[in-house]
Amino acid sequence: MALAGDNPIRRAEDDALGRASVARSFARQVMSLDASEGVVVGVLGPWGSGKTSFINLARTEFDAAGIPVLDFNPWMFSGAEQLVESFFIEVAAQLRVRRDLSDLGKGFEDYGEMFSGMGWLPLVGPWIERGRGASKVLGRILQARREGIGGRRAKLERALVDYGKPLLIVLDDIDRLASSEIRDVFKLVRLTASFPNIAYVLAFDRARVEGALAEQGVSGRDYLEKILQVVVDLPSVPPNVLTHQLLAAINEALEGVESGPFDKNAWPDVLMEIIRPLVRNMRDVRRYAAAIQGTIPTLDGCVTLADALALEAIRVFLPDVFSLLSDAIDALTTTASMYAGGRDSSHLKDRVDGLIETAGGHASVIRALIARIFPAAERHVGGSHYGAEWEARWLKERRLAHEDVLRFYLERVAGEGMKSFLDAEQARGFMTSREALDRFLRSLELSRQQDVVAALEVFEDEFQPEQVVPATIVLLNLLPDLPEREGGMFDFGTSLVVTRVTLRLLRSLKDPVLVEHAVEEILPELVSLSSKHELITTVGYRDGAGHKLVSEPAAHQYERAWREEVRAASVDDLINESDLLRILLLTKKEADSTEDALVVSDAPALTLALLAKARTDVRQQTMGNRAVRRQPRLAWDALIELYGEEATLGKRIEDAKAACPEESADLIQLAEKYLSGWRPGEFGDD
Repeated sequence: MALAGDNPIRRAEDDALGRASVARSFARQVMSLDASEGVVVGVLGPWGSGKTSFINLARTEFDAAGIPVLDFNPWMFSGAEQLVESFFIEVAAQLRVRRDLSDLGKGFEDYGEMFSGMGWLPLVGPWIERGRGASKVLGRILQARREGIGGRRAKLERALVDYGKPLLIVLDDIDRLASSEIRDVFKLVRLTASFPNIAYVLAFDRARVEGALAEQGVSGRDYLEKILQVVVDLPSVPPNVLTHQLLAAINEALEGVESGPFDKNAWPDVLMEIIRPLVRNMRDVRRYAAAIQGTIPTLDGCVTLADALALEAIRVFLPDVFSLLSDAIDALTTTASMYAGGRDSSHLKDRVDGLIETAGGHASVIRALIARIFPAAERHVGGSHYGAEWEARWLKERRLAHEDVLRFYLERVAGEGMKSFLDAEQARGFMTSREALDRFLRSLELSRQQDVVAALEVFEDEFQPEQVVPATIVLLNLLPDLPEREGGMFDFGTSLVVTRVTLRLLRSLKDPVLVEHAVEEILPELVSLSSKHELITTVGYRDGAGHKLVSEPAAHQYERAWREEVRAASVDDLINESDLLRILLLTKKEADSTEDALVVSDAPALTLALLAKARTDVRQQTMGNRAVRRQPRLAWDALIELYGEEATLGKRIEDAKAACPEESADLIQLAEKYLSGWRPGEFGDD
């Protein structure tokens, strides 16, 4: 489909506004006028109101009556002398291509030569036959001037009278010229309007032209009244018709286009409060339709359609407001924070106020945009407060209210958050198949897997029972392979990212019995003791960690069986555990009197593995200095607790040193530092 863009219509069948009958009546009125001494008719209407289309509809009636319609485009010329000269050249050229009007064309050509200077000779137009030399043209001009302008005019007037029918000359888009050029056009009309059987149709915006024609002591309106014999004010478009045409244009522009999800409940408010107030005429309809046809396909369905259509209206009709959006992303998408006690940074409100102020007379549209598209910013204009819990919903619905979606719309490049959401959406489709989900997640870059898993939380309300077991197995088996990141104070650790999703999967079953069946099916499929412990902790009763999704006896049974599995694990199996120190400590500390005691193997490889898992790096930064120092630390007290006493720990470290590979030398050196009595000072200082 090809949209018409800003082009006027040319056929009655394209008349969407029902103006064809009015245009025919206009044509009949013009033909009924006495043009014996010339006549000037004005077709008046604001920019974009369809003046050219209206005249085109009237042409059919003129053509049927055999009335020649000539067009002169004043945009092509500037300056009074060039305008007059070119007028006769262009009119003559259009007449001479018609066999029955060639004599009139010759008369216009001859008369126009009287106004010609010498500057146009190198640029002779199509009205001069090929082969005519500049010297011959110059000779004709000199001969014409000897005859005098009066004789040439009389000759042209006789030709027009003898023709017996009016010639219609259309001058359109006069209101788009500069003020000085508008004045030149009307001087031309005054100069030539008294020719018999010449009827001018001038199309322009009254306010624009009256302002250009105003001179000291004389109003532009008085000037027009002296020139125009008949004025036709273009009928306004009924609001309901314009709305209908807008909807039809949107549907046509989006036919066959891949678009995002569509909220039919939100759409009426978006249309009537944001888009429709900005659309004034059919030109606006065409501009908007062409814009969305170009933009919506580039969004790849990543933005809900109603939101995209709303922001496209701002881009097209309020470009100054649109240019501020990139700097206002935080102001439009930051939710109210419970930590701020309801007090937001004033700069966010200032950005929102700036958008409204820039909109000027369309401030109500921007207020509606905030209410309908950017609810997080409502509190800045006296509206509701939306907390962080809404962000997941906005992301899932692909609303511009979410920062990642808005950035994608503005930048056309998916940020990391948006990429993770899109991948998570794809992963959700594989959650009933353990093999497919595992293959998809492991096909992602290792650095992105955690973000994609975290983004699965967005779909919590859509989890299905058949997804629980396969998805939980895949996610918990993925956990040991995910790298631990350095995050900020409020970032989730890697294990918490995974268990937040598995918790929501299991919780979706809602029945403790069903959860127990799922856990019993999942546990044998988990490949690491750490992953099994995460699952058991999630469903159990551990203080501060358990969510009590199963019965208490079942939880205790799972924990006891897990501790037995830890005690029976081989050294090789234990070495591969990502959370080895915590696993062994929990097994030792939580075993009851009926269980066997935990025996920690004296294998040097296991000792080295425990030291490695006990090591952390403390980051230090001096105030006013950007450089960050890292200092290694050991969870020394936890190691002593595991081995029972420091002496035993020391003996194991000594044995490990003898078998220590070169890459572990720094680890042994750090352990020996602790054995010598060194302890890190307060705040990590040595």
